[in-house]
Amino acid sequence: MKNTFGNAISLTIFGESHGPAVGAVLDGLAAGLPVDEEAIAAAMDRRRARGDGLSTARTEADAVEFLSGVYQGHTTGTAITMMIRNLNTRSGDYAKTADLLRPGHADYTAHAKYEGWQDARGGGHFSGRITAASVAAGALCEEVLKGLGIRVYTHIAACAGVEDAPLSSAAGLVLPEPEPGHFALLDPTREAAMQQAIRTAGSEGDSVGGILETIVTGLPAGVGEPWFDSVESELAHLMFAIPACKGVEFGAGFGFAKLRGSQANDPFTMREGRIVTATNRNGGVNGGITNGMPVVFRTVLKPTPSIYKEQHTVDYTTKQDAALQIHGRHDPCIVPRAAVVQNTLAAFGLLDLLTVRYGTLAQKHGLPERRAGEEGM
Repeated sequence: MKNTFGNAISLTIFGESHGPAVGAVLDGLAAGLPVDEEAIAAAMDRRRARGDGLSTARTEADAVEFLSGVYQGHTTGTAITMMIRNLNTRSGDYAKTADLLRPGHADYTAHAKYEGWQDARGGGHFSGRITAASVAAGALCEEVLKGLGIRVYTHIAACAGVEDAPLSSAAGLVLPEPEPGHFALLDPTREAAMQQAIRTAGSEGDSVGGILETIVTGLPAGVGEPWFDSVESELAHLMFAIPACKGVEFGAGFGFAKLRGSQANDPFTMREGRIVTATNRNGGVNGGITNGMPVVFRTVLKPTPSIYKEQHTVDYTTKQDAALQIHGRHDPCIVPRAAVVQNTLAAFGLLDLLTVRYGTLAQKHGLPERRAGEEGM
């Protein structure tokens, strides 16, 4: 099982949904970086469920415990181990249907890979519960990026057929600060309609999906590799680690299929002594490397597979067709809670790419001055 990702900075996740705890090990950060536990707690709060009919009734405190790598509020330069205890598990909810493969879940594939030895309670290691660990680690990385003048912001572009305001409406790219709660929207007036659509699906025993959009500002040009560690490669790899993610696109994405080259290219121009592009259809990346414009990408998250409607399935012990009626506590929509997951995983990936480019000292002292030919890019 591959649980570690990263080059200059590595992230390892561990734990199961109904085990004692989930957690993460973050290695490769410089010594002496401030660790803002309040900011990490705020990110955890944006991910956690509230039992409000919009998310699962399973509510957890999600307090992050630092077991190593942090002393007196700063990183020590050694591996940072973060643990989040599971305090509200109800494994009995899964006992009656333990032998029935849940459609849309990893039950069958996990059984095929691990030959029945996997912890299947609540989805085990495949559960969205594990994203609590990645949020804790990624939130720490996000604070490092802020110190470098780099901002990562994710909003709910669409959910249950209700669309947020377009990113172009963020005048001058002045992005809002995350608010308490877990609906990250550019236009807060859209929240009521989204909530109603989610509640309607939930009341019918069903679920809905949506689209998350992320923008990154403040990145210098020249970050990333041209082939296997391109900006798109690393970020997409991380996004597909989010449960329910089924697609990623950068810039105009699949919209490029409808354009001609004359429309798809981003013309270069000078603006206030800086080299910029007049448009940003390529999402801030050319040849796998940042061009200094905002990096923009979107993901699509499928509807939560745990629904209360009766479904057709198979009993994998008897090898017979069966009917499944799921019980337990499940989200009618994971999109609002997943926004902070996407945001913090992107922050981790970008910090890894920046550290490959500039080294760990840049984490503390800022990015080096650009060469003459890179000014303004």
